[in-house]
Amino acid sequence: MSAQVDIIVGLGNPGTEYANTRHNAGFWFVDEVARQFSGAFKSEKKFNGELARCVIHGRDVLLLKPTTFMNLSGQALQPLMNFYKVAIENVLVVHDDLDLPVGTIRLKQGGGHGGHNGLRDIMARCGGNNFQRLRIGIGHPGEKTMVTSHVLKKASDEGTRAIEDGISRAITELDLIVNGESQKAMHKLHSE
Repeated sequence: MSAQVDIIVGLGNPGTEYANTRHNAGFWFVDEVARQFSGAFKSEKKFNGELARCVIHGRDVLLLKPTTFMNLSGQALQPLMNFYKVAIENVLVVHDDLDLPVGTIRLKQGGGHGGHNGLRDIMARCGGNNFQRLRIGIGHPGEKTMVTSHVLKKASDEGTRAIEDGISRAITELDLIVNGESQKAMHKLHSE
């Protein structure tokens, strides 16, 4: 049994120019969770982000979209964790992942940052790497030199649908994830 989830932070970049980019898959996820579970995002300056509260399968959960830009995501998560006295184990970080095929969903606990600057900042500021992660595959462009433009561009219509489908599958298992049954959720998500 893993830890229950009190905070879900979706990683992305603020601003309309980034709204539909691959790098904002974490924002897409928390936006859809808020829509399905009647949460409304409000700007919260003291948390450097937008915050929504919702009840997910009986648990009060905070949803966070940092407005710090991706590389400084920990500047938003750390004050929220401190204010609500939430341990790193009770945080789910949702982010895009270049190393997974488009729309693939993987759930894991701990691990390295894999070059993801949002994860790197969270690990540095928030007490380590022992948080749960929901990784949303965005595919790799094939060349290292193309990575920045790939993540900061909008996916094709087919790619967008694949990411949205992956998000829907993950939200179907959210009751297990937030209630500390991540192993069951992993089994379901990873066998699809």
